[in-house]
Amino acid sequence: MPSRRCQSCIAGYLEAGLELFLLYGYSVIQMRNDLIPALEVQDSPGLSSHMKSLLRLAFPIMIGSIVETFYNLTDAFFLGKLGSAQVGAPSISFNIVFFLTVFGVGLSNAGMTLISQSKGRGNDNKADHFMNQTVSLLTFVSVFLAILGALLSSGLLKLLATPQEVYVFALPYMRIVFLGLPFSFVYFSFQASFTAIGDTAGPIKVHLLAVILNVILDPLLIYGFGSWPGWGVSGAAIATVLSQFVGALLSVIVMTRGRSGLKLALRKMRPDMDSWKLLGKIGMPASLGQGLSAFGFTVLQGVVNFFGTSAIAAFGVGNRIMHLFDIPTQGLSGATASLVGRFLGAKDQKSSMTVVNAALILVLILEIPLLTLAYFYGGGLVKLFVNDPEAIRLGTIMFQVVSPSLLAFGLFFALSGAFQGAGDTKIILALAVLRLWFIRVPLAYYLAFRTGFGVLSIWIAMFASNFITAIIGFLYYKQGKWRHALSKHEF
Repeated sequence: MPSRRCQSCIAGYLEAGLELFLLYGYSVIQMRNDLIPALEVQDSPGLSSHMKSLLRLAFPIMIGSIVETFYNLTDAFFLGKLGSAQVGAPSISFNIVFFLTVFGVGLSNAGMTLISQSKGRGNDNKADHFMNQTVSLLTFVSVFLAILGALLSSGLLKLLATPQEVYVFALPYMRIVFLGLPFSFVYFSFQASFTAIGDTAGPIKVHLLAVILNVILDPLLIYGFGSWPGWGVSGAAIATVLSQFVGALLSVIVMTRGRSGLKLALRKMRPDMDSWKLLGKIGMPASLGQGLSAFGFTVLQGVVNFFGTSAIAAFGVGNRIMHLFDIPTQGLSGATASLVGRFLGAKDQKSSMTVVNAALILVLILEIPLLTLAYFYGGGLVKLFVNDPEAIRLGTIMFQVVSPSLLAFGLFFALSGAFQGAGDTKIILALAVLRLWFIRVPLAYYLAFRTGFGVLSIWIAMFASNFITAIIGFLYYKQGKWRHALSKHEF
């Protein structure tokens, strides 16, 4: 528990944070429709124009990814001060929760595809319809998954051979975090819908507000205040859910006010089975791909667990830090999906191809400097989150082995944005299964238990799976079949 002097510092920090939270929250609620003009499809612009459009869309998404990474690292930062076992709770829980969260991401991205292509075809009513149906479908799915996740938490942790000293913290943390799943899914709907119309900044404002609240609540609920001792690891989970609730509430307020022909209304959210089926047809392959990937990471976590608490801390913290270096590709992938969807909706295949070329060039420009820094200095960042010398040593090796493969996978990630925008998500499923289940997991198990590589086995498997998946993705892209994935569907 913090000292009295530290408690007074926390009080000042909390007061300042609350003022910032309230001021920023007011600005989000007052968000006007003309603050961020939606991006319109231009008549066959050139490569440089597409690069500008991509950056204009991608930059807010990148900021959002930074915010999301910071959001995920907040718990690890504060819990790391309590010990390796405590920081292991969010590390292990992250992969399991992510396994269910990806279904929301996949289905919301399906909504983005349908909304953007409807906009490209000039059908605003259909775009509005798909936004409302996306929200209603994700609400239904999220409640089901939240209940399922809470019930299965204990069994999953035991199945992963979670060390007892970590299990006692991970179980309550995971069950509480699952309660916030519906709130996260509401935000996913908001983000996908507004990204589809070219407004990527609005959702980031909402997400940033949630992060500010989480940073304020985390130390208070973890360490306590005054004579109250706090809730420790459970306090971190409660802070996360409360911030997600606020983000969901603001998302609903903004969507209800409307933007560029999209307006959330209860009467429009009545389930339309044809629309749900189409959302599922596009969203489920990507969801299953991401879900199986997340489950693959969960199984991989079982291999990491075999090597002890230090390996768990290095793997968990290292993966979250690496997400920082993936931020440019995440932003460009989302921007590519939005632009490709609208150009294909307008039946302008030439421009859609130019968008992809522009995205690949931007990945190279942005990623090479970042990954060079990751290779030489990434391991040192682990020291910010854990004090365990062995965890720091293992984290350093992880960055040196895995970082080079992230450039190839970053280029593939940009291509996956094109596949998503076109509605060709089956290839995303196929490559996700290949990457984790046919390459990474088998190779990691073989090297870990049949050789003397130790924890290095996981890093080698990550490197190999990234490179091989990227090569196959490029070969599929060159065939061009992805551009016709939704050509037979009526909007």
